Amino acid sequence: MVRIRGSHHFLRHEDGRSTVVPAHSSETIGPGLLHKILLDCQVTVPELVTLPQMR
Repeated sequence: MVRIRGSHHFLRHEDGRSTVVPAHSSETIGPGLLHKILLDCQVTVPELVTLPQMR
């Protein structure tokens, strides 16, 4: 994690990929925003499905 500003977490990978994720505890990320985050991170939906779940 690079930084946090309010409820937004700014994330950057070592290889330069980066994205911003809102962290609202009572809300679910919608499909459009999830798709944008995946595009930013260069992760496909099949790759996402195979990742271990974090809680």
